[in-house]
Amino acid sequence: MLVALCATAIVVIALLWEVAMPYFERRGEARRARKAAIEAGHIGNFDPGRERRAEQRARELLRSCVNEEEWEMYRDLGLIRVWGGESLDKELRGVPYAYLIYPHKPIVAYLPQTGRLLNEYCVEFPDESKPYGSSRLPDSDDVLAKWMALKGDERRLINSANMHLPGRQVDQKTIQRDIWRLGRWERERLERTRRTSSGAA
Repeated sequence: MLVALCATAIVVIALLWEVAMPYFERRGEARRARKAAIEAGHIGNFDPGRERRAEQRARELLRSCVNEEEWEMYRDLGLIRVWGGESLDKELRGVPYAYLIYPHKPIVAYLPQTGRLLNEYCVEFPDESKPYGSSRLPDSDDVLAKWMALKGDERRLINSANMHLPGRQVDQKTIQRDIWRLGRWERERLERTRRTSSGAA
């Protein structure tokens, strides 16, 4: 009886060890990573509100640079549409096309008349000045950088970007839903403008 109890206890301890081992390994890795980050100076003066304040400043800068419609679009939908200035594809000469700019996602080119998706353009604007580990720009700064690059030199940006077919990094259903949301948003905004002008008259 005693032998059976001892054998059962050993089996239970072995099973518990097997279950608990990955947990202790993860804790140990996290502890080592934190220690390495502190030694490298990445965490010593970490301020958890820094990212939030950086995003707030980035939003203020974005709002001061883009027009009112683009700002409201970003505020309400989380993206900005930029009209294409010159067609980079012979097949599309004379056809209005546009780009959707998302934070930290590829720029998506599409035809607003039909909703047809054309391409994804992967571009990255890292923050080289960030001393605390992350080189990622705040969301609004990333959108502003893409907006400025498209407005300033569309051809150069598109030619230097990694081009992929739609759906490679941004889900096509998400893009189609955002195009639909953008169309509805524009209709509602136009209706509000009409009501305001007719009320003022």
